Amino acid sequence: MLEGLDLNAVPSPCYVADLSLLRANLRTLDAVRREAGCTMLLALKGFAMFGVFPICREHLDGVCASGPCEARLGFEEFGRQVHVYAPAFSEQDMHEVLQYADHVVFNSLAQWRRHRDAVAAAASATGREIQVGLRVNPGYSEVATEMYNPCAANSRLGIPRAQFEGQDLSGIDGLHFHAMCEQGADVLERILKVFEAQYGDLIPGRRWINFGGGHHITRDGYDVHLLVRLIRDFRRRYGTEVILEPGEAAALNAGVLIATVLDIVENGMKIAILDTSAADHMPDTLEMPYRPGIVGAGMPGELPHTYRLGGLTCLAGDVIGDYSFAEPLAVGSKIVLTDMLHYTMVKNTTFNGVKLPAIATYDGDSGSLRVLRTFGYEDYKTRLS
Repeated sequence: MLEGLDLNAVPSPCYVADLSLLRANLRTLDAVRREAGCTMLLALKGFAMFGVFPICREHLDGVCASGPCEARLGFEEFGRQVHVYAPAFSEQDMHEVLQYADHVVFNSLAQWRRHRDAVAAAASATGREIQVGLRVNPGYSEVATEMYNPCAANSRLGIPRAQFEGQDLSGIDGLHFHAMCEQGADVLERILKVFEAQYGDLIPGRRWINFGGGHHITRDGYDVHLLVRLIRDFRRRYGTEVILEPGEAAALNAGVLIATVLDIVENGMKIAILDTSAADHMPDTLEMPYRPGIVGAGMPGELPHTYRLGGLTCLAGDVIGDYSFAEPLAVGSKIVLTDMLHYTMVKNTTFNGVKLPAIATYDGDSGSLRVLRTFGYEDYKTRLS
């Protein structure tokens, strides 16, 4: 990763996308798309670095968005299909979404009824076809972390099967389910059995079924052949289009966050304070919890020098984790945190006024580092009033 890159030439902190690794991920997604005959979308909630959209759209059919801002970004910067789902839409949100969307998925029957006239009016006024879907909740998943389980008990996401009894679904083009998080095709196979058992009678007459996200297609060991077979078999059984919307899989292991040691303090152990923040710049470290990999580092005690890596905010728990290194760290040492493109930029905050990391790309073939964006005071200020 990032072979030949001079770390001292990179602003710190900075997210750096390795274009060769990003392209490799996208080629894998494209191969699935072609072999399975499915539609493959980029989930902007996980990865929305629009500076690389020209590369992404060579391999993907479009984007899925979670509201008007993501929908507009996809429409303006990606330029292909725009699919939109949200747990609920206000009238204003719906008005904005319908300027950009090709597909709109509603989370409840009530939301569909509330907004279907607006969808019809927008389609008529613009001459565009806007397809409509409903998100269902199969009530089954294998997601271990409850916070990320869309099918947990009392989930607000998707319509349970019982609520479809006696309902007229005329005008509904498709169904959408999302029951996975960082999982393999074997999990999808079991979910599909439950989904078909519950909703199979509602599939005839639908134009498409969206299998949602959470498919870790580009992870080492992922069974791509099983995924392709599952999609092909489903299409053969029902004659419908199949849609997948991975976000993380597009950017998985394709970039880093480069940071710098600002100080080293001691309180029972050595603590290196970085110019980045778990709370501000890599929130999954605290939410999941998730332990980022670091180039050249090991588990505590594995290598001779162990440090706790701390962030720049005043939050007591702003800690990335404990790591060991072959050589002592010093002020100015560079830290390279791996797999830092997905669910980082899209979740960033400026808590404590900490500046957002710069955003860059690196092309190993040409040795070219390109800094796409840096951030400063105005980015902090304009979020507040």
